Amino acid sequence: MDNEQAFALNRAIRTIGMRHRTLAAAELNRIGLSVGQEILIMELANLGPRTQAQLAAAASCEAPTITSAVRKLEALGLVSRRPSTEDRRATVVELTAEGEALLGGVLAAWKDLAEATVVGLSRTGVEELIGALADLAESLETATRDLDAPGPA
Repeated sequence: MDNEQAFALNRAIRTIGMRHRTLAAAELNRIGLSVGQEILIMELANLGPRTQAQLAAAASCEAPTITSAVRKLEALGLVSRRPSTEDRRATVVELTAEGEALLGGVLAAWKDLAEATVVGLSRTGVEELIGALADLAESLETATRDLDAPGPA
C-alpha cells in the first residue's frame, strides 16, 4: 500500500465513523437515548440480566464507562441494579418494564440508522458492503489483538 492509498483508507474510515455516530446520535435522541446506551439495552434484552463486567465485555468498553452508562440508564428507569448472589463484588443489571418497552424503539432506530447509512450507495450492494465491513472488522480485531500480545522477552 502506498501513502496515497493509506491516506484515502484512513480518511474514509475516520469519516465513516464520525458521520455514522452523528446519524446514530440523532436516531437515538428521538427515543431519549445516547449513543452506546442502545447496545446495553439490546444485550440485556437478548441475554437477560448481566453483570456490569459482562456488559463491559459485550460493549468493548472499560468498566468505568459501563458503570456510568448503567447509572444513566437506571436514572431513566430503563434498568435496575442489584448485588450478585454469586459474587459480592459484582453488580447485576437487568431491564425494567420501561426498558423492555423501549426495545422496539431501539430496534427501529437501528433499522432507520442502517437505511440512512446505505441510502446513497450507487456502486456497492448492501450484502457486498456487509461482507467487506465484516472482513475489515475481523482484520482490525486481529490487529488490535496483536497489539495486546506480549513482545519478545
